[in-house]
Amino acid sequence: MAFSVTILGNASAKPTPTHHPSAQVVNLNEQYYLVDAGEGVQQQLIRRGINPLRLRAVFISHLHGDHCFGLFPLISTLGLMGKRTPLDVYAPAPFGEILDYHLRYFDSELPYEVKWHEVRTTEHRIIMENSTLEVWSVPLRHRVPTAGYHFREKQPGLNVDKWKIEHYGLSIAQIVAAKRGEDIYLEDGRIVPNAEITYRPYEARSYAYLSDTAYSAKAAERVKGVDLLYHEATYAMSEEQWAKGRGHSTTTEAARAAVKAEAGRLIIGHFSSRYKNHDALVEECRTIFSNTHLATEGEVFTIEEQR
Repeated sequence: MAFSVTILGNASAKPTPTHHPSAQVVNLNEQYYLVDAGEGVQQQLIRRGINPLRLRAVFISHLHGDHCFGLFPLISTLGLMGKRTPLDVYAPAPFGEILDYHLRYFDSELPYEVKWHEVRTTEHRIIMENSTLEVWSVPLRHRVPTAGYHFREKQPGLNVDKWKIEHYGLSIAQIVAAKRGEDIYLEDGRIVPNAEITYRPYEARSYAYLSDTAYSAKAAERVKGVDLLYHEATYAMSEEQWAKGRGHSTTTEAARAAVKAEAGRLIIGHFSSRYKNHDALVEECRTIFSNTHLATEGEVFTIEEQR
């Protein structure tokens, strides 16, 4: 199954001539989820070839404008595009009040329902689940209540080795039992351990989005083992005091979080507009965590299946 993250925006606070505020799309098996929705997000979706009608849900980390101002025009546009199915929005309070005002004054006759689900930013728990995915909230450290999001693919079911089916002459009932994880009892009295005849087609994968936040060892622990980690790196390491005062992280703090999380790869973004070139920022991270990449707008990060 496909599992990827498309970067739509990588800037902090304000857009620049070349960068947009925070927004990403997570794609798991052609199910699309929008993570944060900075200004201009609907244009960015169209530029990257992602049909906004395919969005299953939206996850807003916190109620600063550079993370949510783009959601309201997107809600209107989806109505114009003929959306009929509900749109689930996960966001901290008081987003519900803001949404009510928007719907009352701008979108009172939408052809679909916008359903707000409150994210409690002090709780680490599952907030959304379906047959292939669970999404966890991750408490973060920022100036306002903020949650990160951990997208965890569910473990795929067991497959039965075709050669073992033929070798043991397994019936359909025995194959079904093996897929349930049961040992198999043969007619001659032998017991075939489940592990001998079954295998996982691939290992479950995960992606974590940690922004906006000061360095948090606890948040990193909560996403331990994540395959792909996005962590804000608003400032260079020389501006640590400025970062602390604003509730943000430096490059080296993002790298430390990746080490603590035992992440497979690190993506850094949410760059201050003072930086015109981001190459030096990623190099600072690589001194601590070598497998670091820039959240370049338009780039797609794929999490490959590990068999």
